[in-house]
Amino acid sequence: MTDSLRDQLLGLGFKPAPKPERKPESRPDARRPQGGKPAHAGRPGAGKPGQGQGQGQGKPGQGGKPANKPHGAHARGGQPGNKPARSREDIDLAKAYAIRAQREKDDRIEAERLKQEEARLRREARARLEELLKDKALNKAEADIARHFSYGGKIKRVYVDAEQLKALNAGELGVLQLNGRYVLVTAEVLAQAEAIFPAALALKVDPNAPAEEDPYADPKFQVPDDLVW
Repeated sequence: MTDSLRDQLLGLGFKPAPKPERKPESRPDARRPQGGKPAHAGRPGAGKPGQGQGQGQGKPGQGGKPANKPHGAHARGGQPGNKPARSREDIDLAKAYAIRAQREKDDRIEAERLKQEEARLRREARARLEELLKDKALNKAEADIARHFSYGGKIKRVYVDAEQLKALNAGELGVLQLNGRYVLVTAEVLAQAEAIFPAALALKVDPNAPAEEDPYADPKFQVPDDLVW
């Protein structure tokens, strides 16, 4: 059997070439961060089987990260205190409601102002009427003829004598209402009172008016005193 070339060279005294030493490869440990300490150092149970990425992931204090981190509008919308932006249409509608509410408030204030102003004018007019009627009332305590008339949608009456009844129906006298009383006055005083406070005018007879317009002018059509109205 023929020797190989290597065996022949060894037989002649040649020494085989030394084999180079193989150094172990220096691979960084994936679980060991820079600084020489393992990533799980200081965490209880970090190196136990079954506690890898599937368990404890995303929990605060355990080094895990959430798998899907919300971002953008979803992240902002999930935080308390953040409100979605109002649209232009919502803003315009809110402005319209505010304008209408302010207008209604102004109308109520104006209506109340007019009401108070009217009440003030009525008080002043009544005071002037009272001043006018001092010592001008022609009512007689002994008068026994009831002269009925319509006032305020109801039938009212004033007591006169026969002479006053004739003058009243002729338009020479008139009746005013003041503080719940019906005051008999002359036609001149009646005209002055009408200019001061028209609402106080209770009875003003037009002598030229047809008789059917004042059915109570004729004594035969007088309403009985015992009739309740």
